[in-house]
Amino acid sequence: MYIYRLARALGDQGHHVDVVHCVDSYHLQHPGEPELAFIDHPNVTRHELRSPYRWLSPLLTHQTGLPMLKGRKIDEILNSKPFDVIHYHNISLLGPQILTLQPTRGEAVKIYTTHEHWLICPTHVLWKFDSAPCDRPDCLRCTLQAKRPPQLWRYFGFLERAVQHVDQFVAPSRFTAEIHAARGFPQPVEHLPHFIETKDSDWQNPGARPQEKPYFLFVGRLEKIKGLHTLIRIWDQIPQYDLLIAGAGNQETELKALSASLPTVKFLGPLSSERLGNYYFHALATLVPSITYETFGMVTLESFARKTPVIVRDLGALPETIQDSGGGFMYRTDAELLDAIRQIGGTPGLRDELGKRGYDALLRYWTCERHLELYFGFLERAARKKFNRAPWEQSRLIS
Repeated sequence: MYIYRLARALGDQGHHVDVVHCVDSYHLQHPGEPELAFIDHPNVTRHELRSPYRWLSPLLTHQTGLPMLKGRKIDEILNSKPFDVIHYHNISLLGPQILTLQPTRGEAVKIYTTHEHWLICPTHVLWKFDSAPCDRPDCLRCTLQAKRPPQLWRYFGFLERAVQHVDQFVAPSRFTAEIHAARGFPQPVEHLPHFIETKDSDWQNPGARPQEKPYFLFVGRLEKIKGLHTLIRIWDQIPQYDLLIAGAGNQETELKALSASLPTVKFLGPLSSERLGNYYFHALATLVPSITYETFGMVTLESFARKTPVIVRDLGALPETIQDSGGGFMYRTDAELLDAIRQIGGTPGLRDELGKRGYDALLRYWTCERHLELYFGFLERAARKKFNRAPWEQSRLIS
């Protein structure tokens, strides 16, 4: 969602954005087409990377660190026009070698956003032995426990050499920047928080309540690390509230079985941003119970945009938006979570007060305008360090 929003925001300003993505990698876990469709932008061009060998291409890349069966296509796109900026996002199944690519036309600044922990974790999520957040590296055993083949190139300095070709690394949270440094990542990582577009009007003109009974909302992938099972486990203690769940994922069947005896737990399936807006607006609060280290927590901003408070687990990057805004509660135990739920549900005016704090902070820290100001600042400084000048007049960007 961040890449989609950033590409459109840049396009709205007149920049030309080319987005390159690997369809074969997507289909490793999603055999069909995406559940949700996105609106095209006239200044954004999307390039699909596909191989006739399908799953074999990302497997070979995973094992070699090279863009196997995709390199020629990437080179063609990269050299098709004089790009000013190359912005790397989730590149794990394109391989670290693509960080070394140099376009033959123009002078490009390279920036990398750490949407996950792939640079310091072979399994991307710092989730150790499928049981707890990673306290210290034990990567080979953890990789085998996760039933993934080890990446031998990680042990011979390949990644360390490749990252030297990137001019600026940024992380969406202070926590993510700090943990990269703590785990020995050799390049400095700066803080560039995500954003949400505030010109949308769905929270200013909401639709009717989706249901009369008061409810709390969960939005996210239905996977173990997102912690939804921890909510279901305690929901029988608060029958006066429903738990509405928006999302899909590989744990959906298991989670539905876990909640089979709870009529207050309702699965909505995947919802578009437009449909989600109304659910956010009328919720008592949005719950973010992730049990491992998130790099940011976009759901929090989506909730704040509708003046709805958030209750987050006190772990990883999640507490930062609450600390910066005062727009909700943090918890560490089930008892603290239940107390926060009961406070918001039972204290007149508290929900609206917290929601306003979150919204006001959103306007200060997490708007598109603020993000682009910081973003272009990073690009400008990186260009002057690399070229002693900013070589562009009108930016054309590749993501």
